Amino acid sequence: MKSPASTAQTNTSFSPIIHGALVATDVLGRVPWWLLLPLWAGIVVAAAWPWDVLRGPAVLLGGIMLAGDAAMLALLPHYQRSWGPVTPPLLGLALLRAALTATGGWLSPSPGSLLIVTCLHAGLTGTALYATWIEPFRVTVTRQHAPVLPAGSATLRVLHLSDLHFEGYSPREHALLDAVTALQPDLILLTGDYLNLSSVHDPQAQAGARALLAQLDAPLGIYAVTGSPVVDADDVVPRIFADLDIHWLDDAAVAITPELWLLGARCTYTPSRDRDAVARLVEGLPAGARAVLLYHTPDLMPEIVDWPIALYLCGHTHGGQLRLPWYGALFTSSAWGKRYEMGRYQEGRTILYVSRGLGLEGWGAPRARFLSPPEIILWEWHAPESLPQR
Repeated sequence: MKSPASTAQTNTSFSPIIHGALVATDVLGRVPWWLLLPLWAGIVVAAAWPWDVLRGPAVLLGGIMLAGDAAMLALLPHYQRSWGPVTPPLLGLALLRAALTATGGWLSPSPGSLLIVTCLHAGLTGTALYATWIEPFRVTVTRQHAPVLPAGSATLRVLHLSDLHFEGYSPREHALLDAVTALQPDLILLTGDYLNLSSVHDPQAQAGARALLAQLDAPLGIYAVTGSPVVDADDVVPRIFADLDIHWLDDAAVAITPELWLLGARCTYTPSRDRDAVARLVEGLPAGARAVLLYHTPDLMPEIVDWPIALYLCGHTHGGQLRLPWYGALFTSSAWGKRYEMGRYQEGRTILYVSRGLGLEGWGAPRARFLSPPEIILWEWHAPESLPQR
């Protein structure tokens, strides 16, 4: 491990609302779903009650949907897709289906309405299957370019990875390694969250994350910052990075060329501390140097747009992870909400790119992605007068 700076004090908590919600799902996830059969039965019967003479078929429909959802979620670990608990997402689906069934009964308790509700349930089943079994493993390569190099420089191919959230080897991790091998970047940049929340203190998951990172290689090196303090814990990250050829930028700056510098700041969820850490790095730059900032969240963007930072790379939001058509992210975890939910932005002289990341949050949060597939970004850094290669 190569760590050129001292460790900063961290605040290891999410915002109270986010942290409370994740803790609640984690507690609920410890309850086996089959122990809650009376709850599931109650939800199904209550949803069917408005259907009058069609209550029996409505109960049967609800029971079939609930059993299908339970099987869909319970089989994910068996096929090494993901390792989350069944109970929290099953409860979410059960309540959503109950609202759908009950609304149909209130509006029109007729055979035709029941057929429509059945079709809507089938559509929800297809969406849930896609979001849990397919999209989380459809690793996409986004190609971007930015004029961050000094005049006369040759183009650099730079791969940005974020939010691995490792909990076990799944098709996603294999697809990532295949993509890195095929893309052959000159430089690899990592912007934090190396473990799944459920796996932070799991020695087997730590070893797996370490083995995954050990397979990355780039001729100009691999540079990393840490992510959310509750994920990239102080006592965990050194064990993952130990003896790997990864340069940990822990509130540190390093020159890639005499004119191009990488700045890496630790994310502590204390904005003033993190902003000041970046300010000190900027103040230490040589005159005329061009800088690329690595920081886990997009939350510093309004603070640094007037600073000499050409490119700011981050992740954290997962693109919302679950998105709606035309609306986008339902939730981003960013202090700025949907302002920087995913993708490329430019304010002042600074280009910001918010990666959708690769993995899934953990604890009892759903191991699902919808309209936000895992992403790695291949950058072509070039001189201002150069055109990106195609």
